[in-house]
Amino acid sequence: MPHAFLLVALIGSALGFTFAAVSSYDFIAHLDRQVHGLHCSFLPGLGGTEAGESGCHTTMMSPYSSVLRDSVWGGVPITLPAMAVFAFLLFWGILIWQSPRVHDTRATGFFTIASLLPVVASLGMATIAIRELDAFCKLCVGIYVASTMTAVGAFGSYLRAQRTAHEASRPNLSRGALGLAFGLGCLVVLTSAAAYALSAPDFTRFVGSCGKLDKPADPQHALITIGRGSPTVLEVLDPLCPSCRAFEKRFARLELSKRARRELLLFPLDNSCNWMVDRALHPGACAVSEALLCAGDRVQEVLAWAFEEQDTIVAEERAQAGSAGQLARRKFPFLASCLGSSKARAKLNASLRWAVANKLPVLTPQLYADGTRLCDADTDLGLDYMITRLSGVR
Repeated sequence: MPHAFLLVALIGSALGFTFAAVSSYDFIAHLDRQVHGLHCSFLPGLGGTEAGESGCHTTMMSPYSSVLRDSVWGGVPITLPAMAVFAFLLFWGILIWQSPRVHDTRATGFFTIASLLPVVASLGMATIAIRELDAFCKLCVGIYVASTMTAVGAFGSYLRAQRTAHEASRPNLSRGALGLAFGLGCLVVLTSAAAYALSAPDFTRFVGSCGKLDKPADPQHALITIGRGSPTVLEVLDPLCPSCRAFEKRFARLELSKRARRELLLFPLDNSCNWMVDRALHPGACAVSEALLCAGDRVQEVLAWAFEEQDTIVAEERAQAGSAGQLARRKFPFLASCLGSSKARAKLNASLRWAVANKLPVLTPQLYADGTRLCDADTDLGLDYMITRLSGVR
């Protein structure tokens, strides 16, 4: 039986591996271009699954959940190297126990230093979750706790080895052996990442497979233009659509979004102005769309406000019709003379007729790069990969 500190380190390593494995499984399950629920439970298999807007969903769909997204479909999930690190720590802890090396200050010291890697990574990811995502994933929190347990247990094992070094029946590990151990740990992590990247799905065949714009010309100036770069990226959105808000956050973090010519087509899913829907899926979307069409150079500011206050705007519009327009006027007084005017209604009507002319599906969000549509299944984990290739399709 290992001593208490080593036992804590072993349990922490095992838990960290388990949580990272379940998180990796959820990530990989989403790579088939289908919709899946998330386990999102401290105990794998318990607590059911969840989909849609949640801490786990927000975290996984963020650009911080994986690396190399431009070159690998969905990218390599960061939980994969985390699995490898925890597996190595578990292996090293068992080696200390079974060798036995519990009195070896070099072996336990190396264990302590190695255990700091997931702690530093956890601190970094927790900071991103707080500052950038404003969301926490339960499995991620489990990894943070497991990392702390492993580091505390490893450090305790090192302190105990210092006190009991005189009881050692064999000399400490040589520096050469520790160097080999470090190399082995690096090899485990790199091999797992490389093997995953090589086996990741290749969905290049779907690039450009979801159609093109029939009549991309805009003689009525129905589109709102932001930027003057290349390629031309058209976003079809409803300013009160939660999925549009989530998509905009993901797209805005792409390097392509900073150099592209961005065009917005407003498509409010609100039957007070849109004859293509039979009910107001997002009440107040027509008024907010008019506000955007009236905003001129401040369109991004108004859009950011609409996304930020979506829940409030919809709730107040449901309670009293016309509240969305009042909120917009109160926030942006310069819109007062334009919002609700015949000119604004005509602009919004031109937007909707442009959608009809191009036979756009009645849904939001949609994205077109140089007139070629991004498939709906590719607007989450495959966004970076697909849009990079889609922007080259003619």
